[in-house]
Amino acid sequence: MIISCSQTADLKTGTWRGVIRMQEQDLPFTFDVEKTNEDYRVYLKNASERLLLDEVSVAGDSVKIVLHVFDAELRARIEGNVLDGTFVKNYAPGGNLPFRATFGDDYRFIPKSPDAAVNFAGKYQLTFQTSKDSYPSVGIFEQQGNTVTGTFLTPTGDYRYLEGNVVNDELRLSAYDGNHAFLFTATLAGDSLRGHFYSGHASHETFSGIRNANAVMPDAESLTYLKEGFDKIDFTFPDLEGKPVTPGDARFQDKVLILQIFGTWCPNCMDETKFLSQWYASNSSRGVEILGLAYERKDDFAYASDRVKKMKAKWNVPYHFVIAGVNDKEKAAATLPMLNNVLAFPTTIFIGRDGKVKHIHTGFSGPGTGLYYEQFVQRFNEIVNDLLASPQPDVAR
Repeated sequence: MIISCSQTADLKTGTWRGVIRMQEQDLPFTFDVEKTNEDYRVYLKNASERLLLDEVSVAGDSVKIVLHVFDAELRARIEGNVLDGTFVKNYAPGGNLPFRATFGDDYRFIPKSPDAAVNFAGKYQLTFQTSKDSYPSVGIFEQQGNTVTGTFLTPTGDYRYLEGNVVNDELRLSAYDGNHAFLFTATLAGDSLRGHFYSGHASHETFSGIRNANAVMPDAESLTYLKEGFDKIDFTFPDLEGKPVTPGDARFQDKVLILQIFGTWCPNCMDETKFLSQWYASNSSRGVEILGLAYERKDDFAYASDRVKKMKAKWNVPYHFVIAGVNDKEKAAATLPMLNNVLAFPTTIFIGRDGKVKHIHTGFSGPGTGLYYEQFVQRFNEIVNDLLASPQPDVAR
C-alpha cells in the first residue's frame, strides 16, 4: 500500500502478532491496538498481563510506539496488515532489533490446541549457566492443551509473565515488556528439563534441572548484608532537582525508612515500584518513608533525572527518589561500600526508627510468580509492622 505525503496511514485496531528477530531466533508476542477519536493506545500482552502504551504517534506511513517508562520504542512502516520496522533502544543503538507484526493473528508460537505431545506443567529445581558463572532458579509452569504459562524465579528477580506453546515436543516461552525481550526453549526427558535462554541482542544462557514439587530458592534476606563493623547505611545523593539527600535528614527522623535500589530500565523494579506506590499511599501516615535510589543507564544526571521523573509522573509514584549512579552492579556497590555487594536490581533495605539496618531483601518476586508474590507481600508487611512496633529511639540518629 502506497501512502502519499499528504496522507496518514491507518493503524488497524484489534489484535496484532509481533515478532522480534534476535540471535537467529523469532521472539513472538501479541498486542492490542485501540483508538479513541485520533488517539491510539497499545496494550502489550504477556499471559494475563496487559501493559499500556499510551504514547503512540502515526505520521505518514509510519508509527512510533514509545514503550511506556523505558527509553525504547517500536518504529515501523504501516503496510496494510503488516508493520515492518525496528525495536529501538535509544540508550544503546547497537542493541536495536528487527521487528515485524501481522494484523489479526492472536497466538504465540502456534495456534492453541487441546492436544500436546509433552506435559511440562509443574515446579522445577534448575540451574542457569552463563559464560562466566551459574545461578539457581525455580521454574513454575501451568499447561492447558499446548498452551503454557509461568515463569522462572532467580536470586535477582523473576522473568515475569512468560507465555508460549508446546511445539512438537519442545517448550517455547517468550515475554516482551517493552525493554527486555526474553525467549526460552526447553525439552523434557522424564523429569529432567534442559533448555536455552536468549535475551536481547546477544545474551545466551543454558539451564537444566529436574521436576521437583519441593523446589526452593535461596533465602532472599541472606544474600546482601552489611559488612562487619557497620550497622547503618550512609550516603549523600542528589534528588531529582539536584538537592542533596541523606538517610539522616529530618524528614526520616524517628521513622521506618525503606530504601529501594532500582532503575527505570528494570521491569522487576517497575513491578516493585507499582507495589510500593500502592502500599505507601495506604501506609505513609503510619510513620514510614520510602526512598528510591535510582541507578540509570547513563552517567548523566539530567538524563537519569528525566527518566525517573517520567516514571514518577506516569505512574503517580508518591514517594521520593535520588540519583545514585549507573546500572553497573560493581559501580553501584562502590556507592554503598557498607554492603557486601549489590547483587540485584531491585534490592530493598529496611531501616528501623533508630537508623539501623534491620533487613535487606535481594530481588523481587513479582505478580507473575503467583504464590511467591503473595509470600513477598506478607513478609514485607510483617517486617514493617515489627519495625513500627519497636520503641521510639531515645536519642536522635
